[in-house]
Amino acid sequence: MKTIGEFGEDHLIAALCRDLPSSDQVVVGPGDDCAVVGTGDLLSLLKTDAVVEGIHFLKDEAPNRVGWKAIARVLSDFAAMGGRPNELLITLALSPEVTVTWANELYQGMTRCLKKHGGVIVGGETTSLPKGSPAMISIAGRGSVKRSQVVTRSGGQPGDSIYVTGALGGSIQGKHLDFTPRIEEANWLTQHFAIHAMMDLSDGLAKDLPRLVKMSQCGFRLDQKSLPLSVGVSIEQALNDGEDYELLFTTSDDIEGPWETTFPNVPLTKIGELTREKSDQLEGGWDHFDRGE
Repeated sequence: MKTIGEFGEDHLIAALCRDLPSSDQVVVGPGDDCAVVGTGDLLSLLKTDAVVEGIHFLKDEAPNRVGWKAIARVLSDFAAMGGRPNELLITLALSPEVTVTWANELYQGMTRCLKKHGGVIVGGETTSLPKGSPAMISIAGRGSVKRSQVVTRSGGQPGDSIYVTGALGGSIQGKHLDFTPRIEEANWLTQHFAIHAMMDLSDGLAKDLPRLVKMSQCGFRLDQKSLPLSVGVSIEQALNDGEDYELLFTTSDDIEGPWETTFPNVPLTKIGELTREKSDQLEGGWDHFDRGE
């Protein structure tokens, strides 16, 4: 019998979600950056996400940076669906020796992120862990999106150009704790252009691009030499490091000129195209359960 580590994250999620019940209010179910539910023109985005000490942040990291990251990860997923944040619930799982100062500073980081990008904390839960256990912060949130602006991972079309925002790689240098969720950029894109498929880059381009391509039932060609690299980063690191939290999207529209005018300080790079049949291959990126141990 296979263990979860042998199975891998994507296969585990597929197995767990195979026979889940649904309803006529579910517009987009499991498998995308967020669930999309509701009726009418304004839909709700539902998302939960967790950061764990030793996996997503180090024990001695400043708690306000951890708080920012915990919130920003969820906001980045709202952006990837074309939406904006609304209400969030916070679950803290902490061992008893964690100081009150640490918890207060964690919330200061959360609040700072929400004041800048939108959304409010409306409640949550605290629970204790055995002494010495790593801290865990879980965020459950609701966002909103106009039905006309919903973008999923599955809408990519052969001939689409593949774009990424920002620079890739080097998250270990600290940017994974201070990144900007691309809410404004994503909303501008979905308001003005036909964005066929989109997601945020959390597990590395080598892991996330094949996910988007598979859901869109396309192939792809990737120009690795065109990848926008963070300072001091190799192409391999840009493909595999993960936690970039940039937008990865596809479109057939000509967007580069208008983008440069609207967001002159945020790079936008065409890195390839979707194809009908023949596809490049990518392996690597981050898998929560298969880390080569």
